[in-house]
Amino acid sequence: MIPRVMSRDEVRDVDRRAIEEFGLPGIVLMENAGRGCVDWLEELGISGRVVICTGRGNNGGDGFVIARHLENRGHDVGVLLFADPEKLSGDALINYQVINRAKTPILIFRQSSFRAELNEELATADWIIDALLGTGTHGQLRTPFPEIIQAINLAPGKTMAIDLPSGQDCDTGLPVDRNNPVVVRADFTATFVARKLGFENSASSAFTGEVRVIDIGVPHSMFLAEDD
Repeated sequence: MIPRVMSRDEVRDVDRRAIEEFGLPGIVLMENAGRGCVDWLEELGISGRVVICTGRGNNGGDGFVIARHLENRGHDVGVLLFADPEKLSGDALINYQVINRAKTPILIFRQSSFRAELNEELATADWIIDALLGTGTHGQLRTPFPEIIQAINLAPGKTMAIDLPSGQDCDTGLPVDRNNPVVVRADFTATFVARKLGFENSASSAFTGEVRVIDIGVPHSMFLAEDD
């Protein structure tokens, strides 16, 4: 009943309708997304530390939920936040406050030069979770994200991208920044509701790795109503 693939605009519309028309709070969608990612991670196998790279948007919020559920299940977790916590908002802020109050290890990167410290953190990871940038990303990647993406790609651990690899265009599957074409090269991508349109481009598999669609609890009747 749910479309097999969705464009950037369609993904945004799903979230909007679920919240506005069906009364499903966004924080519930975020909770379901993060927990579903952890279920898959455990299925794949976790044998060491999980380092979660987060930005300030909802993709980062998903990462905070992932951190909480991993800790609750007994895993060693570290969160790297590439944003000012005071600039977080909405559901991402709520989930950040939860893990902060729970004393989850959070390393906040405020300086423009942090490559050595970042490399040290990533070198210890069995898994690296890419929760930096979401489907709304377009145009030029702002500093410091190209540098972070390059560091993730050079790290030895396995990588799971959340919704889509950071730096990838949702609709084309290609690098979003043509002048600086850096994209996380994930081993696995946990995407939400449906595959993204760009994943249909055969070139995108070099960035996504294996893709699994995670059910976040959006009512299937939402899509039936669109077709009637």
